[in-house]
Amino acid sequence: MKRLILPSTLWVCVVALLTFGQMASAQDLPDFTKLVEDAAPGVVNISTSRTIQRSSAPGFGGQEIPEIFRHFFGESFGDSFPAPPGNGQGRTEERQSLGSGFVISEDGYVMTNAHVVQDADEILVRLNDRRELSAEVVGSDPQTDVALLKIDANDLPTLNLGDSDELKVGEWVAAIGSPFGFDHSVTAGIVSAINRTLPRDVYVPFIQTDVAINPGNSGGPLFNLDGEVVGINSQIFTRSGGFMGVSFAIPINVAMDVAEQLREGGRVDRGWLGVMIQPVSEDLAESFGMEHAIGALIADLDPEGPAAQGGLQAGDVILEVNGEEVERSSSLPRLIGKGAPGAEVELTLMRDGEELTESVELGSWPDAEQQTAQASSNNNQARLGVMVAEIDDATREQLNIPGGVEVRQVEPDSVAASAGILPGDVLVSIDHRSVSSSEELVEIVEALPTDRAIPLRLFREGRSLFVALRLE
Repeated sequence: MKRLILPSTLWVCVVALLTFGQMASAQDLPDFTKLVEDAAPGVVNISTSRTIQRSSAPGFGGQEIPEIFRHFFGESFGDSFPAPPGNGQGRTEERQSLGSGFVISEDGYVMTNAHVVQDADEILVRLNDRRELSAEVVGSDPQTDVALLKIDANDLPTLNLGDSDELKVGEWVAAIGSPFGFDHSVTAGIVSAINRTLPRDVYVPFIQTDVAINPGNSGGPLFNLDGEVVGINSQIFTRSGGFMGVSFAIPINVAMDVAEQLREGGRVDRGWLGVMIQPVSEDLAESFGMEHAIGALIADLDPEGPAAQGGLQAGDVILEVNGEEVERSSSLPRLIGKGAPGAEVELTLMRDGEELTESVELGSWPDAEQQTAQASSNNNQARLGVMVAEIDDATREQLNIPGGVEVRQVEPDSVAASAGILPGDVLVSIDHRSVSSSEELVEIVEALPTDRAIPLRLFREGRSLFVALRLE
């Protein structure tokens, strides 16, 4: 085998080209040193503590299985102190948590995640100059995971806020926070995707990145290369409980809108449409005469809600809100939530194969008491795995039944599905107790036993039948 021997001058040229290529590649990579130098003073460490009651009864050791999507402020457990004897409360335990945040005004307003300060008895903000100051919660919005704090200080270094709507997939971003309590740690990566909708977080079009985020980063800023805050680091996707290359940030435009409302009134008011929606499948799209499976299908309406009052109907597919496309059903709550109660929104609909436009004046979300009642109803219906709706007197008279509620949805692999309950069934009685409203269903389900099969009477296609179900 022959070997190729290059002249020494040619070797010099090859080495020079390789060196030049390495230098060019290095020059193409972003330099974050100036960004960090300018921004670090405005980033803070947030520590919280709260005292909880622990049962004095012995338990079993175990390991918590992490959720796939989880918030990630670091948590360490302090000393546990036994309660005074005779009070029957077991022992108390102090829990301490760590998170991050950043200063948005010179007079002491600080932004962080709602879950960082949730249920905290004491909140301490540690500034870049090592001062530790007590903070008060001005307001907190769990639905967007944004909280606004206030500390007693002036002339604080603030961060420049960017426009998260201008973010593009592939651009460089950096995070500064306190992972595991290591203050002002810097990590960097790129924007992996925008407008991500996550389970249980329908009001936030998340920024997805591959920036390394760990416990303690929660509430910290996400920067673009201009040193502007474009997001608040909030969640990670994980199967192990730690960083796996997928992290999510709240867009700063969303966060600042929330913060302004919290600062003015201590709460956030969102528009409410009053509809129950479901995704549009390919088959449904074809049946509605649509070319693509997009939009949000209205499965039901609150009779007193804004949508019903505005002329919307069950079976309508909402395609656009104020000209902004509803790509999937999960996008609708965010688009509606952007509007204030009383604001008028223009909805583009598909109805009976034709597009039309309707204007609807948004309402206010039900107050806390109503939401609590609704949550209780949903939780108890979820025990069966069904969603039900009231039926009118005319339907009851037609079916010749004294009461009942109509089953609108049945969750796959639920107790109801296993028992053979189908959407459209009218549920008349459970365990020999009549059901004539969703409120009665809630009361009955709360008291159902789990040690035996339970008879449930249905009306289906004009005939009565019984099924047996067993709760887990």
